[in-house]
Amino acid sequence: MLKSNRREDFNLTLGSSYPMGATLTETGCNFAVNAPDAEQVAICLYDEQEREIACFALIGKSGNVWHGHLEGVSEGMHYGLRAKGLYQPEQGLYFDANKLLLDPYAKSFNRPLNWDNGKYMGDSQSMIPKARIENSERFDWQGITKPNVAPSETVLYEAHVKGLTQQLEEVPEDIRGTYLGMAHPVTVAYLQDLGVTSVQLMPIHMFMPEAWLVDQNLTNYWGYNPINYFSPEPRYAKSNAYVEFKTLVRELHRAGIEVIIDVVYNHTAESGGDGPILSFRGLNNRTMYWFEHHEGQPDYENYLNHSGCGNAVNLYNMETLTLVLDSMRYWVEEMQVDGFRFDLAVTLAREPDGFQANGTFLKAVYQDPVLRNSKLIAEPWDVGLGGYQLGQFPSNWSECNDRYRDTMRSFWRGEQGYLGDFATRLMGSRDIFCGANRSPHSSVNFINYHDGFTLHDLVTYENRHNEANNENSRDGHGHNISANYGVEGETSDRAINKIRRRQQRNMLATLFLSRGIPHLLSGDELSRTQKGNNNAYCQDSDISWQDWNLTDEQRSLHKFVKRLINLRKSHAVLNRCCVQDDPFYQGNGRVTVDWLAPSGKAMAHSDWHDPAMRSVATRLQDLSSTDTEEQLMLIFNASEEPQTFQLPKQCRWQVVLDTFVEDGDKHTKLRSAQYQVQGRTVAVLAGHVIA
Repeated sequence: MLKSNRREDFNLTLGSSYPMGATLTETGCNFAVNAPDAEQVAICLYDEQEREIACFALIGKSGNVWHGHLEGVSEGMHYGLRAKGLYQPEQGLYFDANKLLLDPYAKSFNRPLNWDNGKYMGDSQSMIPKARIENSERFDWQGITKPNVAPSETVLYEAHVKGLTQQLEEVPEDIRGTYLGMAHPVTVAYLQDLGVTSVQLMPIHMFMPEAWLVDQNLTNYWGYNPINYFSPEPRYAKSNAYVEFKTLVRELHRAGIEVIIDVVYNHTAESGGDGPILSFRGLNNRTMYWFEHHEGQPDYENYLNHSGCGNAVNLYNMETLTLVLDSMRYWVEEMQVDGFRFDLAVTLAREPDGFQANGTFLKAVYQDPVLRNSKLIAEPWDVGLGGYQLGQFPSNWSECNDRYRDTMRSFWRGEQGYLGDFATRLMGSRDIFCGANRSPHSSVNFINYHDGFTLHDLVTYENRHNEANNENSRDGHGHNISANYGVEGETSDRAINKIRRRQQRNMLATLFLSRGIPHLLSGDELSRTQKGNNNAYCQDSDISWQDWNLTDEQRSLHKFVKRLINLRKSHAVLNRCCVQDDPFYQGNGRVTVDWLAPSGKAMAHSDWHDPAMRSVATRLQDLSSTDTEEQLMLIFNASEEPQTFQLPKQCRWQVVLDTFVEDGDKHTKLRSAQYQVQGRTVAVLAGHVIA
C-alpha cells in the first residue's frame, strides 16, 4: 500500500523508456508513456480517496517515449497522466492539461469509468478512475497450468461474466455477477458437468458506456467499447479486478477449462472527432487512429470508421501495433488466458490499401512465439469497404462462420434448395477453408451468438422486439431467419411449444455433429430467452441475465446438450479425424463419408439439386480404427413428413440419439435395416459390422 502522502517523500530521476507503463522497482516505480507530440507528460499521484498528492513532470524523453523513475512509490499507489502541448484538432492534436488521462499500459484501476458530462467539463479528474500499481509476483497460481485443449476437442461456451451468475442463488450474493462469482465452485462445477472445454468471455477489458446511452439511463452491457487494453473491467470485481480475474482463470484451469477473451482492438471509447479525451487521444491521437486522406495527406478532422463506433485503431502504425501485441502477450503470460476472439478482426489487418491477408498484424502474430500457439478466433469482417473476409485469415486462426449459421437456420426452417449447402457446412465448410492450408477446425460453427436471437427466441419470434433499447426496434439485425411456428412470442399452445423445443434440439444436434469447432451461446442449453430482443447490448437486466429457476423442459434440454457434447467427445469420427480426400493431414485418422438418400442409395447429382429434397443421411467410418462401433449414421430430416431410411445391411444398427424424443435419449437396437425418422428430426445411429 501507499507508504506516504507527502510530495517531499518522492524523488524523481530520469528512469527508463522501457518497459511501458508503470513498473515497480526495489526503490519505487518507473513510468514510461508514449506521447510523441506532447511538450510535457506528468504523473499525478493520488491517495486511496483519490485526493491528489502531487504531479511530477517526467524529465526523460527517448524518441517518442516520456519516462521517469519515482522513488517512494509502492504497490497500491494510484495515479493518472496529464499531457501538455498544442490543442489543434485540425492537426490531430488534442493536448489538454485539464484532462486527466488513463495510462494506456495501466494494469488495474480502482473503479469503473462512467461518462458524466458535468464531471468531464473543465478538469476531468473526478470522472476519471485512477490506475493502481500492482505487483505481479504476489498472485499464487498454486501450480495450476493451462489445459491446452486441442482444437479438435474444443467446445466453446460464450458467456458474459455478469449475466451468468447474477441470478444464481447458490453463489453468495456479494459476488454474483463477478469474476469471483464465475470462479465459485458451483459455477465451475456447472460448466465442467456440461462438458464445455473453453469459456469465451465477452469483453473484460476496461470500457466506458457511450454518453448517449447514459443519457437514456441505459448502459453498454456487452462491453464492446474499450478504453484500456491491459486492465480487467472493475465492474465485475468485488474489490480488485486484477487479482479476481486471475482467480477466475486459475479456478477454470483447475477444472480443465480454458479461458478465451473477446478483445476489441479495432476501436476505443474515444469515438470520433467529437468524442472525449480519455487516454490515447490526449497522448498519441495521430498514430493511434486511422484518418481519411485527401491528396495524399491525412484529414485529422475525419476519422475512418471501419468499426461503426466512431474510430478505427491503426495497427499499421508501428507503435500502435506494439501496444496491441504487448497487450496480447500480457494476457497470455501474466493473466494466463488461453486465447482471443477478435471483434471485427478485419480492422486489425487493414493497411493503406485495405485488408491484407498477409499484412503486418497477422504476420506479427504468426511469428510471435508467445502468441502463435494461442487460440486465435477472428470475427472475419468489419463495416468498412471490403470488410467481409471469411476464409482469408492465416492457417493458425479459426474464424466465426456466419455462412454456417445462415445455412443451418434456413435448412431447419424448412426452406428449399439448401440441402447441398447444408452438407458442405456440416463437413467443415471446406469450400471456404481450403483443405490445402486450413485445418478442418478453422470453422467456428454457431447457430447463435451474443449479437442476435438466443436459440429459444429463434424459434419463438419472427420479428425482433427491441423496444427496451429505446430505438423503436430499428436496431439489431432484421434478417434473423427465425420462425414462430404459429404465434409470435410465448404461448401456452402445447403443439407449438413441442415443435419449438424439437427445433432447438435439431439445431443443437446439428451443431455438435458438424466438423469444426462448436460454439454454444451461454443459456442456449437452458432455452434462455431475451424476450425477443436480438440486440441486448444495452440491457443490464433480466433481459440479459440467465434465469436459473428452470422448468422441467429446460432441465430436459440441458440433459440433451450434455448428451450431445459427450457423444461428440466419444466418437473420433465427429471431431478428431480427417475426411478421406482432405489434404490437410497426412497419415492415419481418415474418415470415409457416404451421402445417402432415404432409399439407401448414394445421393445423385439430381438429388442434391432437387429443391424439394430436405432429407439426407451421412455415413461416417474411421478407416484407421479397429473399433467396429466407430461408424455412425447421421440422419437429418427437415421436411414435415416422416422419412424411412434404408440402412446398409452389413451392420447392425442401434439408435443412440433421436431428437423426436424430448431429451433425445433413445437406445433402440434395430431388427431390420431401416429406420423411420420423424418430420423435423435428427437421428444418430451407431453401426456394428456383422461378422
